[in-house]
Amino acid sequence: MPMQHARRLWIKAPAATLEPSYAGGIVITGSTISELIPAGASPSSPVDEVFDAAEHVLLPGLINAHHHFYQTLTRAFPAALNKELFPWLKSLYPVWAELSQEMVEVSTQIALAELLLSGCTTASDHHYLFPRGLEEAIDIQMAQAERLGVRVHLTRGSMSLGEDDGGLPPQKTVQEEEVILADSERLIKRYHQSDDGAMRRVALAPCSPFSVSEALMKASAGLAEQYGVRLHTHLAETHDETEFCQQMFGLRPVDYLEKVGWLNNKVWLAHGIHFNDEEIQRLGRNGVGICHCPSSNMLLASGQCPTLDLEAAGSPVGLGVDGSASNDCSNMIQEVRQALLLQRLRYGASKITHQKVLDWATRGSAACLGRDDIGTIAPGKQADFALFRLDALRFAGAGDPLAALVLCGADQADRMMVAGEWRVKDGEVAGLDLKRLMARQRELAAQLAATV
Repeated sequence: MPMQHARRLWIKAPAATLEPSYAGGIVITGSTISELIPAGASPSSPVDEVFDAAEHVLLPGLINAHHHFYQTLTRAFPAALNKELFPWLKSLYPVWAELSQEMVEVSTQIALAELLLSGCTTASDHHYLFPRGLEEAIDIQMAQAERLGVRVHLTRGSMSLGEDDGGLPPQKTVQEEEVILADSERLIKRYHQSDDGAMRRVALAPCSPFSVSEALMKASAGLAEQYGVRLHTHLAETHDETEFCQQMFGLRPVDYLEKVGWLNNKVWLAHGIHFNDEEIQRLGRNGVGICHCPSSNMLLASGQCPTLDLEAAGSPVGLGVDGSASNDCSNMIQEVRQALLLQRLRYGASKITHQKVLDWATRGSAACLGRDDIGTIAPGKQADFALFRLDALRFAGAGDPLAALVLCGADQADRMMVAGEWRVKDGEVAGLDLKRLMARQRELAAQLAATV
C-alpha cells in the first residue's frame, strides 16, 4: 500500500513575524515546519495549499505554563473579593471541595477554548483537588484536551497536609499520600508521552509547602525521577508562605526545596516572587524554571517576580495565566501585555520590550516545560502557530504591527494551528458550540456557589 502524501501548506507572507528570516512565510509538512521562506521568495518545492497571511501577525503558539482550569467556575467570586492569598484560599477551598465530574469537564472546555482563542497552543494545568467522586479529574481533562486538539502538560497535583496537621486546606480537600502516589503512577503510565511532538504529558505537582508534607515532596521527586517526568509546585508567592515555611520546617522556601530534592532542572515553579539574591543565584545554577503570573500577582497583591535577575542567573522564565479565580480570565495574549506593564515597573521600559515578553510566552514557557520542539519557529519544530488580525478599533493608526499586538491589547486570535491542524478558524473554535457551553458553565457555577 503506497504511503500517504503529507500535506504541504504555505502560510504566506505574514504582515509581521518575530524574526525576519521567515518574512515570506512558513511551509508546514504534516505536523511540523519544513521550510522558512525569506521575504519575496517562494517554497523550494510545490505546496498543496496556500494561506495568505498578509493581514496577520504570525507568532509561535503561546505556551501557558501554569493554570487551574477548574477555577473558571469561581471567577469574581463574591466571598473571595479583595483578599490576599491565604484568606482568599480559605474562602474558596470549601467551594472547590464540592466540584463534580461535570464541573471539571465543562470548566476544562471553557478554559481550553479561552486559551485557544487567545493564541495558546500548549497549556499546563495544575489540578490538586480530588474530593470523593472526583478521583479521575485528570482523566476528564485529558479527554477534553484531546477533543479540542490542545497540546497539554497536565500536572497531578495533591494536597495532604490539612488543617488538623498544621496545613492551610480543610481536611475534606486532602488525600492520603499512598493514594496520591498510586494515582500519580497510574496517570504517568496511561497518558505520558515522552517523544517529540507529544500532545499530552504528565507532571507531578504537590500543591504548595503549606498543603503537603515533606514526605510527599520527597516521594514525588523520587517517582518523577523513576519515570522521567517533571515536577511543579507553587513557591515563594507571598510573605505568608515564607513565614509558614520558617515556622513549619525551620527553612525558607528555597532551602526547603533543596532539602526535599527539588532543586534541579526538572522542576518549574509557579510565581517565584520572594527570593533573595543568594536564592536567585542558586535557582539559576540549578536550572529551576519560573512561571511568572503577572495578573494573579497583581490581583492578590503578592508582588513582582524578579524575572530578569532569574534569567541572568540561569533560570528559564515563562508565563502563565494562573487560575481564573485570581486573574480572572484565561487569556494568554493579554497576559503577555500584563507581563510587559508589570515588569517595566521593576526594570524599566528599555529592558522589558514587547519582544522580551513574547519570548517568555513562547521559548521561555517551553523551556519551563522541558521542551525544545515547541516555542520557536524553525525547521523540524512542531507546527504550532497563532495568527492575529489587526483590524479592530484598538489598532487603528498603529505603526509597528508586532509591537501593536502587545501594546494595543490584542485579545483574540483569528487563526490557530496545533500540530499542523487548524483549531481556530475566523475566530471560532472548531467543533465547539460556545454559546451552549457558556450557558451550562453559568448553571454549574451557580450550583457550586449554592453549596456553601
